[in-house]
Amino acid sequence: MPTLYTMPETCSLSPNIAVAWLDAPIEVHNIAYGDQKKDEYLAINPKGQVPAVRFDEGDVLTEAAAILAWLGSAYGSEGHAGDTRLVRREAEALAYMTSEVHAAYGGHFNTRKFAESAAAQKEVKVKTYEKLAGHYRRMDETLGENGGEWYLGQRSLADTFLYVLTRWIGKTPLSIDTYPALKAYRARMEADEGVKQALARQSMVPIG
Repeated sequence: MPTLYTMPETCSLSPNIAVAWLDAPIEVHNIAYGDQKKDEYLAINPKGQVPAVRFDEGDVLTEAAAILAWLGSAYGSEGHAGDTRLVRREAEALAYMTSEVHAAYGGHFNTRKFAESAAAQKEVKVKTYEKLAGHYRRMDETLGENGGEWYLGQRSLADTFLYVLTRWIGKTPLSIDTYPALKAYRARMEADEGVKQALARQSMVPIG
């Protein structure tokens, strides 16, 4: 049985939710913060990051978007697999969220990688929050335009990553209250049984 490695408060929550939604036969192993840099885990994923999926034959798949694509292909319903338009839009949404929005958080989580002096770091953070505000505005509008319930108008694996992003905003000076569609969406997601299951597996709780 494949094993999905997760860690609290990370984007690995996204494929964890997908495993619950798809009822995929995958073991979820939650590691403590810091263990991703220890030799035991580095032998699995030398990048020292989560998520990662280790298969029985020893192969390892990393990167959230790649893992979600595999999960959808391997365990998605026939309806989902046959809806090529949804699959294309889902891939596009996930690419945007994982490569652009997630990457924009670099200036928040790893400010020192971008600047050394306190003044320069402050400038980096200002620009980071400006960029993130634009991303959240765009996602809020997209969600609203598609009916407000699901990011693409119907449930997709893109929703698993969007939920992660609605949690992360609370770590910044930005407020979810500025984005009403996303705020209502987060509340609905936290009432979802699959989301509850994934949160519990990662020793996390709903934000409320």
